[in-house]
Amino acid sequence: MDSQYVVDLGREAIWTALLVGGPVLLAGMLVGLVVGLLQALTQVQEQSVSFVPKLLAMFLTVSFLLPWLLARMMEYCTDLISSIPKHLSGL
Repeated sequence: MDSQYVVDLGREAIWTALLVGGPVLLAGMLVGLVVGLLQALTQVQEQSVSFVPKLLAMFLTVSFLLPWLLARMMEYCTDLISSIPKHLSGL
């Protein structure tokens, strides 16, 4: 196993983590921004007012994108596990 393989493996892991976690974090961020603007306009500064909509948006995003998220994770795991024999035989 050479150092380039380890770097590629790390890069692929980071990219997969961004693809899987990005949509959920983006949904929470956008809802938080809208709720923050509404709170600033109405001067209601209650923490639960911002927490519940973000939690609901993130839950809906995960439930809507779950098949795609699972497919990306399965693709990464399959590629990772299938490459083990190739790199072990190079020892």
